[in-house]
Parts: sequence; structure tokens; C-alpha cells
Amino acid sequence: MFEAENIRDWREHDVIDPDGGKIGQLEAVYVDTGTDQPAFASVKIGIVGRHRLTFVPLDRATVAPSHVRVAYPKKQVKDAPAMDTDGELAAADEPGLFGHYGLAYQPGASGERRLARR
Repeated sequence: MFEAENIRDWREHDVIDPDGGKIGQLEAVYVDTGTDQPAFASVKIGIVGRHRLTFVPLDRATVAPSHVRVAYPKKQVKDAPAMDTDGELAAADEPGLFGHYGLAYQPGASGERRLARR
């Protein structure tokens, strides 16, 4: 895993899948509210004038000078829950997002949301 202090440096980098296929551009990083470690990235996908944001887990991701390589295939990322580029990930949408990737979802001890945008 990589350190969270470099998050601002990752924005607008290409996000690629394990085979090197470009998925889109990294828009923001979401940290796990329990650990403050990077957990998901929002990725801008689509064509000019019709962009949307989708999400991909950052587990097993690697950062290079020109891109972030994620461990999930392009199709799975593009089929993930998405929102408008000016939208916000709702707490109610978090369980479905984790489920799309086969990841267990556990809200905070007091029911607080799991992800926070950085």
C-alpha cells in the first residue's frame, strides 16, 4: 500500500487496469474512515460532455509517475456504481459499491460511513 500524504499528486493521472488498458483519469481518493488509509478512487470516465465518475478499490494498486495501476479489470470498473461528475457518494451507496467488488462492508461502530473523500 502507498502512503496517503501524496494523494494530491495522484489527481488527474491515468488509471489503468492490470493489462495496461486506460480506464479514465483519477478524480479523487477516498480514505477508510477507520484507518485514514486510501481505500477507493473515483475515476472520470466517458466522452467529452458525457463524463461520469465511477469507483475502484485501491487495494493492490501501484503508483507510477504517469499513472495509477489498479488490480481490477476495466470492464468491472466501468460497470461499478457511478455518479455525475459534480455528485457526491452517498453513505447509502457504500454497501453496493463494496459489494460490486466482492468486498465486505462494515460501517463504523456508531454506524458512521466508511469512506471519506480527500
